[in-house]
Amino acid sequence: MNVNRMINRAIRMAVNRGVNKGIDVASRRGKSTDEMTAEERQSAQSSKKTAQNARRNLRFLRRFLR
Repeated sequence: MNVNRMINRAIRMAVNRGVNKGIDVASRRGKSTDEMTAEERQSAQSSKKTAQNARRNLRFLRRFLR
């Protein structure tokens, strides 16, 4: 494995983590779980699940469009 490939892999992993954290914060609307009401918590969980499904569907779509 060459160095350029390893660097690209590390960068991709870091960007993916950042995107996942951003989606998580956006689904919680910037609040921590302690500050949220039960309804807000449920809404955050459903939006997080929706985002996970969207990412999964996007991966499948990319795979089939190759």
